[in-house]
Amino acid sequence: MFAVPIKINMTKNILLSICFLAISMSTINAAPSMQADNRFNDFKESFVLELWKVYPSWASSVGYHKYDQVLTVPDDAERARELAFCRKNLDGLKGFSLSELSDVNKTDYYLIENQLKYTEWGINEQKSYEWDPSGYNVCGSFADMLGNDYEALDRRLLHFYARMASIPAYYAAAKKNIKNPTKEHTKLAIEQNLGGISVFETDLPEALKKSHLDESQKDKILHRAKVSVAVIKNYADWLKAMPNDNPRSFRLGKELYEKKFAYEIQSGYTADEIYEKALKHKIELHGKMYAITKELWPKYCAGKPMPEKRMEAVKAMIDVLSVNHVKPDSFQAAIERQLPALVAFIKNKNLIYIDPSKPLVVRKEPDYMAGVAGASINAPGPYDKNGNTYYNVGGLAGWDKDKAESYLREYNHYILQILNIHEAIPGHYTQLVYANQSPSIIKAVLGNNAMIEGWAVYTERMMLENGYDGDRGVNSTEASPEMWLMYYKWNLRSTCNTILDYSVHTKNMSKADAMHLLVDEAFQQKAEAEGKWKRVSVTQVQLCCYFTGYTEIYDFRETLKNKMGPKFNLKQFHEKFLGYGSAPVKYIRQLMTAER
Repeated sequence: MFAVPIKINMTKNILLSICFLAISMSTINAAPSMQADNRFNDFKESFVLELWKVYPSWASSVGYHKYDQVLTVPDDAERARELAFCRKNLDGLKGFSLSELSDVNKTDYYLIENQLKYTEWGINEQKSYEWDPSGYNVCGSFADMLGNDYEALDRRLLHFYARMASIPAYYAAAKKNIKNPTKEHTKLAIEQNLGGISVFETDLPEALKKSHLDESQKDKILHRAKVSVAVIKNYADWLKAMPNDNPRSFRLGKELYEKKFAYEIQSGYTADEIYEKALKHKIELHGKMYAITKELWPKYCAGKPMPEKRMEAVKAMIDVLSVNHVKPDSFQAAIERQLPALVAFIKNKNLIYIDPSKPLVVRKEPDYMAGVAGASINAPGPYDKNGNTYYNVGGLAGWDKDKAESYLREYNHYILQILNIHEAIPGHYTQLVYANQSPSIIKAVLGNNAMIEGWAVYTERMMLENGYDGDRGVNSTEASPEMWLMYYKWNLRSTCNTILDYSVHTKNMSKADAMHLLVDEAFQQKAEAEGKWKRVSVTQVQLCCYFTGYTEIYDFRETLKNKMGPKFNLKQFHEKFLGYGSAPVKYIRQLMTAER
């Protein structure tokens, strides 16, 4: 799962994109001016290099390590610098006529324009830097410096040391920025910052033991780390003690929500339209689930009358199947065992190429990430293509028996397989490997969350359509009714994510109504529903990414299948689609349609 700032991807070799664009003009659009495209390619190169100067942490996260020693202080001067960067490049875009650009460059133009306007809107209108204290947290970027072997450890440690020097100013600026913050974001900020202290107190000393730095250097680094920990703890204490008689509501409000949806999702649909589609899809899923429940009832509940009410019957069948789950201490191990089986099935069915040279590491979710999602992927940037991709798994240590049981019933034997499809193979992990190889500089830089999450949701259905069922092996040709029932339950999650997010932030949905939606209509366990309420209270719009992107991808595939008939090749579709990087689906569709 991917908080602001938006994660981005870009290619290591800019010249590759220039070569690709020059070739593509003849096949995609013969009309554009070669001179205009060449000028635009130069503009893109300059734009990206300047972007890293303005956002050094962003640069580091994608593997561009020239500014690793720099920690930006989020004060008024820095925001003015961001706005100046946006205005300069928006003015630069005006120097190009869209009619003279190739289709690929038109798309890149729109992506750059959207990102710059989104940044301006965020600073001038949304102003989350005033009401979201969780936006201030240095721990993640420092953890990445220790966790990824992109260069010699000693050099990374020296950059770590230099970067720590700005931590006091960073949190001083945060305190100055914050005004009537939401209670929910304040609590999250305290949890995540205190959780992240382990990077400085545990991870750093361990890394120093493995280094070749002399004792004097190590002492200086540890001393600065001690100061950093004190500053972070002071920030958390300051938030705890902060008088806040008029906290801002965590609800974004309809006006801001609609604008954020337009900028962040970049869909062909409006927020209202997607909401209505989600409501309709929920009804369709309920019908399919009831049909399977009637089919399975004699097998699992022979002699027991089926409830007359459809939703009660479906829930009863889900409850019967959900008791099949792993033990609390085997959750991560079960995930690790399933991944090779997914790869084998994909190869056997020839669904998409999986690059065996790109490592995927399953690990316990780091403390600084805790509190938002139970499973997520951290992928290396395109400058660090050989770096590890981490599959972060939330731990159950310290949970009471009832809470752990509720969680494991949610992620039961069937759902856990679908989770692995979504987060890993052929979902996020696979898509992000392809994104790092995108020939377009901008599509590699500006990742669209709706496409990223939409792809992961799409692959869940695609795998079952092709017969995936972990209990039936790599040669399976048809998933079991049990697997389909649980898939529909899981698909209700992304559908109801949209209904929940839109309703909470624009219709003032109460927690009680949200729990009814999630527990009674989406059949989620109480622990899962409680976690989703927490998530919707500290994020906005992101929960719409799943259903929106999935709907657009699946509809496009079906349209193409109907048009091409027997000539349609699923593997070719997948690889072609992912070859455009993490661009909005509507633009990928335009490009693929133009090439036919």
